[in-house]
Amino acid sequence: MTGPVLAVDQGTSGTKALVVCPERGVLGAGFAAVTPRYLPGGLVEVDPAELYGSVLDAGERALAEAGEDVVAMGLANQGETVLAWDPASGRPLTDALVWQDRRADSVCSELAAHADELRQLTGLPLDPYFAAPKMAWIRRHLTREGVVTTSDAWLVHRLTGAFVTDAATAGRTQLLDLDHAQWSPRALETYGLSAEQLPQVVDNAQPIGSTRAFGPEIPLTGLAVDQQAALLAQRITGPGGAKCTYGTGAFLLAHTGGTPRRGTSGLVSCVAWRLAGDTGYCLDGQVYTAASAVRWLTDLGVISSAADLDPVGGAVPDSGGVTFVPALAGLAAPWWRGEVRGSLTGLGLDTGPGHVVRALCEGLAAQVVELAEAAEADLGTPLDALRVDGGLTRSALLMQTQADLLQRPVEVSALPDATALGAAALARLGADPTLSVEDALPDWKPAAVYEPRIPADQAAERLAGFRTAVAALLGS
Repeated sequence: MTGPVLAVDQGTSGTKALVVCPERGVLGAGFAAVTPRYLPGGLVEVDPAELYGSVLDAGERALAEAGEDVVAMGLANQGETVLAWDPASGRPLTDALVWQDRRADSVCSELAAHADELRQLTGLPLDPYFAAPKMAWIRRHLTREGVVTTSDAWLVHRLTGAFVTDAATAGRTQLLDLDHAQWSPRALETYGLSAEQLPQVVDNAQPIGSTRAFGPEIPLTGLAVDQQAALLAQRITGPGGAKCTYGTGAFLLAHTGGTPRRGTSGLVSCVAWRLAGDTGYCLDGQVYTAASAVRWLTDLGVISSAADLDPVGGAVPDSGGVTFVPALAGLAAPWWRGEVRGSLTGLGLDTGPGHVVRALCEGLAAQVVELAEAAEADLGTPLDALRVDGGLTRSALLMQTQADLLQRPVEVSALPDATALGAAALARLGADPTLSVEDALPDWKPAAVYEPRIPADQAAERLAGFRTAVAALLGS
């Protein structure tokens, strides 16, 4: 089957939609903002109607710009965002608890004795970042009505009437048996969710149903978590490569092949995708605040937008002794200390905006280095390079800092919307089973390659300063 497809990436701060043609590339694009509410105590929530409305709005804009019919649709989602809803009417029964939300910390504390068992079963550490603690919290504190699922299942139900989730998204719940890619009765029992009606776990590329939400009937044939969709679009389909997406958070994924790798480094082991019944796996590391840390600097008035990172940071030669651990929503992998707050140290009367900007870039890059080194330790082999995508890759300062601290080339994708393009590839695969994965993927070439410009000993010294600051936070 040839012809354009509609790819929708429903993200934390907005929804991006593309109409993608295999021969002619992107024919139309649309964006609709989403505004999560950041509340005291680490609470982050969003109106589900805003999520669905943004999908319709962005999709309609992309289709209008393309001016052509599409043959299929793919949908990428946030992964760990959760809500309760009525399966009869599709009406939301709660707000959506966004992946950054920490209110389910109390559930995790109660289940601490089961942490090792859950990690072995599901590949995930016990942390309120994942969906199951949020699902249990909603059941205890908000409602016993309806179903409680990740946001993708609700969006798909609104679009098509189907009650499904894909294997990769299910792998972000801490309720999926990682080895068999099906719901784990033991994990459900541990969370007190055994009686729940759960969506069917389906492949990432297969016919799900069809929608008339955009006018003409469009088959929905591709589903994925945002980060796994980006991994696919970056053509990392086997062991040895890794990608990092710099969005609201930063997410490093390394493919591990057809078997899950449960390492000891603190990374998450999860499903990359399941295609034609075959499951591929990946290691996953998270930095909770990347673009959201830049937005925090903007809100403080240090810079006026992310576009200021390079001119403001470039006005000074270094961070002037300032160290920034941008753990503004806690530390994720490999530490898993969500209660930790960020720190800004080494300040002096001579500290200016440029020093803080450079310290932020170093802090983000250093966290990504920790993830890359953890992936290398678990895989037992070095990563040859790092492929990167996402909005913050437009900052040459951040990308050069990343290459310097990583001591590896950083290859910036020429595809700024890798997640949507991954969803488009899955939509094509689901609509045409005769296609190979390679044939469904966009051509990959870097828009820029950043080589390290500092020697290894200098990189090690800068990383040591960051690790000292992290150690001070962990010990406090």
